Amino acid sequence: VHSTKEELAALQRKPPKLQPLFAALLLHSFAMFAFSLLCAKIIGELLKLNDDPKVSGVYLHLPPASLTSRVINTLYPEKDVDCITDMNMGRLVQGNLSRGFVPPLAGAVLSLLQKHGQFLLDVVSLFISTFVLRGFNSRAARSSKEIFILFYLGEHNIGSSSRSGLGYLTAAYRAQVSFSTLNFSCFSALFVHWLCLQLIVKGSVFLNITVQCNNKSCSLSDIEISRAQTPKPIDQLAAEIGLLPEELEPYGRSKAKVRLSLLDRLHSQPDGKYILVAGITPTPLGEGKSTVTIGLVQAMSAHLKLNSFACLRQPSQGPTFGVKGGAAGGGYAQVIPMEEFNLHLTGDIHAITAANNLVAAAIDARMLHEATQSDKALFNRLVPSVNGVRKFSPIQISRLQGLGIHKTDPASLTPQEVSAFARLDLDPSKITWHRVVDTNDRFLRKITVGQASTEKGQTRETGFDIAVASEIMAILALSDNLGDMRGRLGRMVVGTSRSGKPVTAEDLGVSGAVAVLMKDAIKPTLMQTLEGTPVFVHAGPFANIAHGNSSVLADKLALKLVGQDGFVVTEAGFGADIGMEKFFNIKCRASGLKPNVVVLVATVRALKMHGGGPNVSAGAPLPREYIDENLSLVARGCRSNLRKQIQIAKLFGVPVVVALNAFRTDTPAEIDLVCQIAKECGASDAVSCQHWSQGGRGCLELALAVKEAARQPTNFQFLYNTEMPIVEKIRTIAQKVYGADDIEVSPEVQRKIDYYNHQGYGSLPICMAKTHLSLSHMPDKKGAPTGFVLPIRDIRASVGAGFIYPLVGTMSTMPGLPTRPCFYDIDIDPVTEDIIGLF
Repeated sequence: VHSTKEELAALQRKPPKLQPLFAALLLHSFAMFAFSLLCAKIIGELLKLNDDPKVSGVYLHLPPASLTSRVINTLYPEKDVDCITDMNMGRLVQGNLSRGFVPPLAGAVLSLLQKHGQFLLDVVSLFISTFVLRGFNSRAARSSKEIFILFYLGEHNIGSSSRSGLGYLTAAYRAQVSFSTLNFSCFSALFVHWLCLQLIVKGSVFLNITVQCNNKSCSLSDIEISRAQTPKPIDQLAAEIGLLPEELEPYGRSKAKVRLSLLDRLHSQPDGKYILVAGITPTPLGEGKSTVTIGLVQAMSAHLKLNSFACLRQPSQGPTFGVKGGAAGGGYAQVIPMEEFNLHLTGDIHAITAANNLVAAAIDARMLHEATQSDKALFNRLVPSVNGVRKFSPIQISRLQGLGIHKTDPASLTPQEVSAFARLDLDPSKITWHRVVDTNDRFLRKITVGQASTEKGQTRETGFDIAVASEIMAILALSDNLGDMRGRLGRMVVGTSRSGKPVTAEDLGVSGAVAVLMKDAIKPTLMQTLEGTPVFVHAGPFANIAHGNSSVLADKLALKLVGQDGFVVTEAGFGADIGMEKFFNIKCRASGLKPNVVVLVATVRALKMHGGGPNVSAGAPLPREYIDENLSLVARGCRSNLRKQIQIAKLFGVPVVVALNAFRTDTPAEIDLVCQIAKECGASDAVSCQHWSQGGRGCLELALAVKEAARQPTNFQFLYNTEMPIVEKIRTIAQKVYGADDIEVSPEVQRKIDYYNHQGYGSLPICMAKTHLSLSHMPDKKGAPTGFVLPIRDIRASVGAGFIYPLVGTMSTMPGLPTRPCFYDIDIDPVTEDIIGLF
């Protein structure tokens, strides 16, 4: 109150009436009450935004008086775009920028100084020397440049958003931060820095930026999207999911091996829900099982706040540099860093390659030495005298016991026992073990070895498989612990002796060394999705020539980590007739785990092809049938292939949810038709997904459908009893899964089956090796073919992995490179070391 001396004197003589004072106090109280109501309203809205999974970041565009400490700190720090909460300010002061946002204004200033500092200093120096510092010498001008810039930015521009360039620049950076929370990379670094320069040099610029990144129309590549998100430090991710520091073995900043001791610590923890993602029969158009898997766990974890884990296979270098590409997912539903995921990762495939080829080298070396030495010389070299003492190694004692010789003193063996021990007597024509390499190299499919003069004429024909087709890869995926893996490696059959007996890796004496090479590979690798959901990457067997699923150990660890109310989502390779059938009949037998839900992935385009649509060729324009609405093709595809794949899943007593991976060209009528027919065919639910362009938000409806389906009781059952004859197990799969009338078994295949029965392998489950492009053995037969007989061309045994695998039709275990492989587009920037062109 401003009063004159006279007014103050008058007030002293005559006290004022109290009514105006009370009125003022009442008005003040009312104002404070209204302000508190306003703050309460703001806080209430903030609480809603905090809990809204669709909101990734919040910018408080409020009057300064409303930004009280209580209002500011109601906002979750992870949604604080402007970095104004006490928590984020504290982190900023500490220099911890990994868990919050950099303030947009600070980001603008730092970006200018870091990226264009010299240019700006030169411009301002010219300005100063011309208009302000004309009387100063050049040294004084140079020393004043930084002060001037800070003054210009700090005093003239800060807070003047309606007039100054930096105000618009700050708004641009705030938009960049906001878009980054939405997984949009709308401002490239180059564009932002160019914009900064324009704003400072030219003054105020009106920003009118339209962002359009709708459903698969975004021009950003997968690797650009991956790089736009910085992964959480792997130790932070590990702490979030409940791992102890001693249970983690970091490989850099973004991935780590997890020790199997975790299973012992959590053995009493109830398992979570077990979800399998499978698909309809694949087409060249792609179905997107990996993106659905990742989008689903992102929706569950980041948006529904459910403990969730994805379990994926490690991709082979063959498809990565060949024709298919990687397996990290795509768009805004992928594992990051995607280049690490798709390339060497933690070296598991290299370990498998080394282990497999050690066995191959042992086979040929043993045959050479047996062919060129007497029994006595061979025995003396196998059991050498060390300091005058001969003794068997543990693995040699194991071989003796297998031969029924219960002696431990080498000198006590009879000549017949020496010969039986020293000679494996492998038949060169019946060696089943191939070398492997993780590259599509068609010219290694059949080779001749032993042609050097030093090999003394021990030549034979053999070949290479791709590394992921190695039996050691299948063993890695099915092992329950290190001891189990060691036992399986020892049981691997590498060939047959001339007397008709199987020869194992244990007989060769190499299985212990192979286990040593695999000691780190048995540990799953921990990574994360774009939205920070944990992922186990482990094993990578192909589904058309092996069982096509990630490891048992990864699933078991993840199920313990998520707890009883959590979800573990794993993926089976290729169509439900291959990967899913093997998941149930082989993997679930090995693990003892029972799935709760099958998610069956389909696309409108693939269904059109199964409904009779034209073939597509790589590089050729897509036929109009796949771009324009065509309900009749969609309906025929649904009522053939989709119906059949739903029926296959129902054979095992597991509820099915159909996930329609939507593309930009899909029309609402086509989407509705697929969902309608899927439910008519027995699916518990069918929903459209937009995860490629929207990440977890695009899979929320699918996540809710899966959560609801997981509440349903299951009646899981295997398709066949393993005690059935081998031929009957094959026939059961052919008729009930593929829809064949019968199977055709050649006399040579029957002889092998008889041999396997004689050796005690008849009770192993079946792992069919057939084309993934059709339910039949004929790749060009789409939909759901009928009236065919399935030919069994050959049959082999993976005794260590624990299955018999018949070969259907013509199957190759070594893919070839196409005319234009993916590697044409892949390179590295020698300055930044950034990988270029990787998808």
